[in-house]
This record gives sequence, C-alpha cells and structure tokens, in this order.
Amino acid sequence: MKLLKNIKELATLEGAFQKDGRSLSPSDLGIKKAAALVIDQGKILWVGQSDQIPQEYSNISSVDCSQYVITPQIVDSHTHTVFGGNRAFEYSMRLNGADYEAIANAGGGILSTMENTKKESEEQLFKDACERIERIHSYGVGTLEIKSGYALDYEKEKEISRLIHKLKQHFSGKVEIFNTYLAAHAVPKNFKSSKEYLDSVVIPLLIELSDENIIDAVDIFHEQGYFDESDTRSLFNKAKELNIPIKIHADEFNDNNGAAIACEYEALSCDHLLQTSKKGIEELSRSKTVATLLPGTAFFLGKKLANAREFLDAGAKVALASDYNPGSCHCDNLVLLASLAGKNLEMNITEVWAAITLNGAAALGRYNQGAIAKGLDAKFSVFKCNSLDEIIYSWGRNFAVNPQQALDLEEL
Repeated sequence: MKLLKNIKELATLEGAFQKDGRSLSPSDLGIKKAAALVIDQGKILWVGQSDQIPQEYSNISSVDCSQYVITPQIVDSHTHTVFGGNRAFEYSMRLNGADYEAIANAGGGILSTMENTKKESEEQLFKDACERIERIHSYGVGTLEIKSGYALDYEKEKEISRLIHKLKQHFSGKVEIFNTYLAAHAVPKNFKSSKEYLDSVVIPLLIELSDENIIDAVDIFHEQGYFDESDTRSLFNKAKELNIPIKIHADEFNDNNGAAIACEYEALSCDHLLQTSKKGIEELSRSKTVATLLPGTAFFLGKKLANAREFLDAGAKVALASDYNPGSCHCDNLVLLASLAGKNLEMNITEVWAAITLNGAAALGRYNQGAIAKGLDAKFSVFKCNSLDEIIYSWGRNFAVNPQQALDLEEL
C-alpha cells in the first residue's frame, strides 16, 4: 500500500468517467490541487486532498508528489510501430508536389515498407520496435496498441504477430501493449482479389494465431480498392466465432458504411472516420464503439481533419490516437498531436484529455482505467510542470517523467 501526497495537480476525469466519456464539459476534468491518492496492489483505494487523508492511511509509506502533475494514463490506441525501412524521402517529395503515384514510381509507398519489413530480420525488427516504444513511453504513454500488417504474407505476418507478443512480454509492468492483427491491411499484387487473399492468408492465419492466444483484436482496412463489406463481414464473423474483439479502419477516403458495420459487430473502435455519414455518427452515439480520430495523418498528408464536433455533439465516445506509421504519419508523440488538434477539432479541455486517456482505453476494451477514482486501476501518467494546462499549451515540450521512478512504484 502506498500514499501519494501533495500532488501539485491531479486530473481525476471522474466526471468524464461517470458520463461514460460522452458529452463532456470542462468541469468534468476534475482537477484537484494539493491532492492525495492511496493505492494498493494496482488499485485506487482513496482519492482526496492531502489535508484530509483518513487516519487509517496516515502512517503508510508515502511519496511527496509536490513537483508533479498526475493524470490518468495516456493511451495510444492506434499505431503501426513494427515496420522495416525508412520513407523520409517521400515527405520531401510530397512537399515538392509529388503525388502518390510519383512516390510509388520512385520506390516509395506501402509496398516499399512491405518489402523492407520482409527483408528485416526478426531480431532487428524487435530492436527497432523496442527503441520506438521506449521513446513513445517517454512522452507519458503507458498503454500502446500495435498492429501487424506490413508483411502481408502468411509466414512473415505470423512472425510479426508473435513479435508484438514478445514486445508485450518484454515491456510488461512498464508499457501495456495491445496486439492487433491487421493482415487485412492491403491486398498483395500476387493475389487476384481481396477475397482470395482473405481466404488463403488472413483467415487461416487468424485461426492459427487464435490457438496461441496472443491476439487482442482483429482489424481490417475497409475501403474501396482494399477490403469491401463482404470481406469485412467474413473476417468479423470468424473473429466473433473465435471470440476475438474487433477494430476497423473505416470511412477514411469514402463513406463505406464502415461506422455502422462497426457498431453492428460491437467493435471496440472504428478509426479514421473522415467521411462518415450522419447515419454512421448516429449509430456510434448509441454504441459502445469508440470513434477514434487520427489528426496526425491529416496533418502529415495535408488532408482535411475529421469533423470531431459532429461526433462529440451527437454523444459518441471520441478518442484521439497517433496512427504512428512509416508513411502517412511518422509522428509518435500523441501528446503533441492532441495539443495541435484540440483547437483545430474544436474540442474542450476535458474532451482532449478524455480522448487520450479514458476513451483511448475504451478503444482497447480497457474499461477500468482512464480516470482516477476509487476502485479503478492505478494507471497514471506523471508530468513535472506547474499545471495540467501547461502540458498541451507548450507544443512539443515533453514534461513527462517515468511514473515508476517518480512515484517509487514497482509497477503501473
């Protein structure tokens, strides 16, 4: 049991938690100054003011947190952190006016990542991923989703899913890693159709991996020219049969009814949502499925941002994630992206913080974290600064510190 006392500012998000992450007002941030927490065996036992600590906790081991701002743990619920190669030259080409076809002709695009990922040894992929995860963690992220999907053949996709599981074990107690199976990311050129690829690679491999019990969710890129509604339903039906949760890349380039399909299958989240119809937004507002917006991709590619207010005002649960990947958003700093996106997406302060904590956790099926209240998991992010406001006001400045070291805890 441990007492954290004299916390400079504590963002509880208790009001946001009580509202299920929907229709949030600034007061739902639940700021407490000179606050205190009692935690035991990974659970929060008590939350309050440092001058009101109950007698029963007054003599337990304590940590002075007067230098720190503490928030619910930051969650990045959509990343592609395992990949080979480097596509930096593409960004310069894009700035100079090149389109996707010109970049592909110059050896870029997703196919170049596929080729480089296939060529990379498992050891090197693991080493590179570890370096990326350490950097992501340094920004305050404590829960991280990682998708497969940059090999697109049976054996290498298997290797990457197993590698993500290995990363999960390696970072256990420091970063919780969520392993998402995205073999249905694109259709390799050696297959005649998306159905052929799905039936011969994606679904058979999913069945094999499900026996190993290492997959946390199944994802698919539901989009014209990639995987259609029939493909999506086929994969989702198999995932349901195997009792594996579902996520979906939906409505990015076109309104393909992806949000509605996600709600029908009770998906954990549907992500991108740049073209989602009013009907899809209404479906989300009545569903547990989280609407995950990825503003970094729009910034990186110079695209129009999703209309966050439509989702928020309808009562949908909205998360923000980085979409960190080698091609369309090579930015791994979710706190920076949320800082940049907040005003541009017309989100209030609680909506921003809930999007990267409470609702980000819900997008991974983690419903017992994302707020600081009695009975919830003791999962925190810790910042050495003057106030919560300072964190997203200071674009690109990193105030995060290691929670285990700062709070003298063995595990979070």
